[in-house]
Amino acid sequence: MDYGLTLGDWVVYTMWGVFGFLILDFVIAFARSFWSGAFNTTFLDYLKDIVFYVVPLNFILSMTTIDPTHYTLIVLYFIGGASVMIKYVTDIVRKFRTDLT
Repeated sequence: MDYGLTLGDWVVYTMWGVFGFLILDFVIAFARSFWSGAFNTTFLDYLKDIVFYVVPLNFILSMTTIDPTHYTLIVLYFIGGASVMIKYVTDIVRKFRTDLT
């Protein structure tokens, strides 16, 4: 039985995590603006986040074929993916904390 624990699977799971937290942050921001009645174009910031966070991760991943160690860029990819996910978790927590105060 294959549980998907290979390195390639973890690369995919990291990108799913990045997109999952990006979408979750967007849905929370959209729902808050919808229920407050003040719809604005904050989704343009998420397009910027894709260009600034997701595209460099894909670029790092595409350069792994020319990496002589075969692991340096993959480790950099995982560190970058984890830092993007931490960024979105802190943004989500900050949105809920500002709602409570």
